[in-house]
Amino acid sequence: MGAAAVALLAATRRRSTPPVTSLLSRAVRGLHEATAAAEEDRARARRRRSSSSRLLGPDISDTWDPSPRAAARPPPPRDYAVDCEPTVTIIDGKSIAEDIRLQISEEVRQMKNAVGHVPGLAVVLVGDRRDSQSYVRFKVKGCEEVGIKSLLAELPGNCTEDEVVDSVARFNDDPSVHGVLVQLPLPQHMDEEKILNTISLDKDVDGFHPLNVGNLALRSRKPLFVSCAAKACLELLLQSGIDLMGKHVTIIGRSKVVGLPTSLLLQRHHATVSVIHAFTANPEEITRESDIVISAAGVANLVRGSWLKQGAVVIDVGTNPVEVITDVYCSFA
Repeated sequence: MGAAAVALLAATRRRSTPPVTSLLSRAVRGLHEATAAAEEDRARARRRRSSSSRLLGPDISDTWDPSPRAAARPPPPRDYAVDCEPTVTIIDGKSIAEDIRLQISEEVRQMKNAVGHVPGLAVVLVGDRRDSQSYVRFKVKGCEEVGIKSLLAELPGNCTEDEVVDSVARFNDDPSVHGVLVQLPLPQHMDEEKILNTISLDKDVDGFHPLNVGNLALRSRKPLFVSCAAKACLELLLQSGIDLMGKHVTIIGRSKVVGLPTSLLLQRHHATVSVIHAFTANPEEITRESDIVISAAGVANLVRGSWLKQGAVVIDVGTNPVEVITDVYCSFA
């Protein structure tokens, strides 16, 4: 009886234990699958990092070249004017924007499938300025096009500062809202900085929080958010294949919405940046020496052909209504 039990037990073990080759095959297959999954995770991470690092620019330390630099090109004569008619090349901003919208739409779709939620953007609009209302409509429409949830708090122009702060605080506490912005400008009787500082740092999609601005200025750090206008300027340049390293870029205007963050972002790309403002003594001369000109002064027809050297790239960030000429993004080749 004992021998029979031993034999039965041995036979059972032989049947329940898979062959060594099968075990090896399964182990190798599992290893391949795990390796492929890990590689895909790393690739996704690389794509995310490359997108962020590409926008914020390469992390290269300043090393001054002691060798004499090539002789600078003499400036054009004062009566020099660029004849842009035969050689103008338009930067196709609409096409670039459409590609970005398609990419964001796909990311939102994947997020909804993965976690069952979509990003939420909340906007606080105070008063009845037509330009502010127009900007907010574009934001709401943009959210709808890519599947982002949008919320809007509209307050009268004579409301109190505390009412605006309360609206911001409600959006701060709403877990379905991931970004909060207050449409500027605010009425004169309100403390703009106080209101903007009430926006949670992790929801400051306009990038106005002092920590976001400070981290943008420090090349060793990364802000949570960057001003959308500054990012738009950089996207137009980068996606058009325009090299920024070492180029002289002049920004006309120094607002915290466009001029300041754009200048900081360009310096992260190792451009040489000049900022022109209302008190600059020689704006035309500075602009005429620039490889790239970004006009964000809010003044129509400020930059003339005589301000530009041949081959300069020009981006007009303004939205000033004029009778005949409409704003374009263009590159003078």
